[in-house]
Amino acid sequence: MPHAPTRPAAAWRQRFQRHNSRWTAGNSLKLLENGEEFFPAVNQAIQSAQREVVLETFILFEDKVGAALQEALLDAAGRGVDVHVLVDGYGSYELSRGFIAKLIQAGVKFRVFDPGQKVMGKRINVLRRMHRKIVVVDGELAFIGGINYGADHLADFGPTAKQDYATAIRGPVVQRIREFVFRAIGESPREDNRNLGRDAQPAGDVETLFVTRDNHRHRNDIERHYQAALRTARERVIIANAYFFPGYRFIRALRRAALRGVDVRLILQGEPDMPIVKTAAKLLYDHLLRAGVKIYEYCDRPLHGKVALVDDQWATIGSSNLDPLSLSLNLEANIVVRDRAFNATLHENLDRLMKHSCTPVVPEPEGRWHGLRLVRSYCVFHVLRWFPTWAGWLPRHKPTIALARVQAEDGGTVDEETAARAAAT
Repeated sequence: MPHAPTRPAAAWRQRFQRHNSRWTAGNSLKLLENGEEFFPAVNQAIQSAQREVVLETFILFEDKVGAALQEALLDAAGRGVDVHVLVDGYGSYELSRGFIAKLIQAGVKFRVFDPGQKVMGKRINVLRRMHRKIVVVDGELAFIGGINYGADHLADFGPTAKQDYATAIRGPVVQRIREFVFRAIGESPREDNRNLGRDAQPAGDVETLFVTRDNHRHRNDIERHYQAALRTARERVIIANAYFFPGYRFIRALRRAALRGVDVRLILQGEPDMPIVKTAAKLLYDHLLRAGVKIYEYCDRPLHGKVALVDDQWATIGSSNLDPLSLSLNLEANIVVRDRAFNATLHENLDRLMKHSCTPVVPEPEGRWHGLRLVRSYCVFHVLRWFPTWAGWLPRHKPTIALARVQAEDGGTVDEETAARAAAT
């Protein structure tokens, strides 16, 4: 039966309620490209954990990547580490009972965000998903990005392997991230870990901002930070985003930046994992190109990244796409960075993509269909203007976070009692 959070958990959430507007100094960040860099770093961190691991992801597949992660989590739990896992009920619906049971029996607290029932074999809980990808280890190390746990993020997966990014973070901001993820799962840390990471020493000189999006208090925070950076851009803007179909204000900010002489470049999907993604983005091409925005289609394989940089200092990386789902419906998390070195590293990476793996989009010449393209662009532009309002009309419900359980042979359960709680976000 659903029940209210215990007083300690409620007190924990109230104590650490944060706004997405506070910069934290003294951090270090390392850019991780694709699963080849991300998965070994995460697994090694979990294998080295001494006291606590908290992991949340949209997708966890039961393949070689999922098996390696499961092994690392089992090993940590077996050493007495307090392990929490949260997956999305839509994105990770294919996980077998055996895969989950093995984790639970080892002591892992395995939760599912909004587990839904299939109707005629189809998932219907499509909207308002938990789309974040966060890991926090011992309150000292965090990972944030767009990479899910699946073999399709490795190059040996083949032509449909995804191009994506994440970052490893150390420093005081890790504690903010940790406080958030515990609040999100409706839980408080284990008693002996309550103050873990509280007195973290500076790990570098990078200023960071942990920004989230939810359907309650922080509905447009990630988009707002993007727009603020675009308004102040003076030299360059590079955005690499898998699913690009933002709202009116975002498109306007891009156009205005380009019109005042900023070098604005978009890296979008040329070989999309879902064809409709490219079709939707192309509806915006003419309107953006006419303002001077340069568009590059990444054609090596599907682009899944969600990164951006502005001028020589500002950058962001995380789970948020620039489409209606991420900007108006899903639960997302990004890290925003003010640091020249990180900006330069990301710029070098994206510049390499544009030079060697992208096809520049050339404006279509004026012709018999030019007027029709202008009308189409005008209509799309103003449809986007009202999308945030329309999003509020879409079906909504109160998502739950369910603590998974396994049926034992004697009819009892081998884990804690299932706890369905209203999602904190």
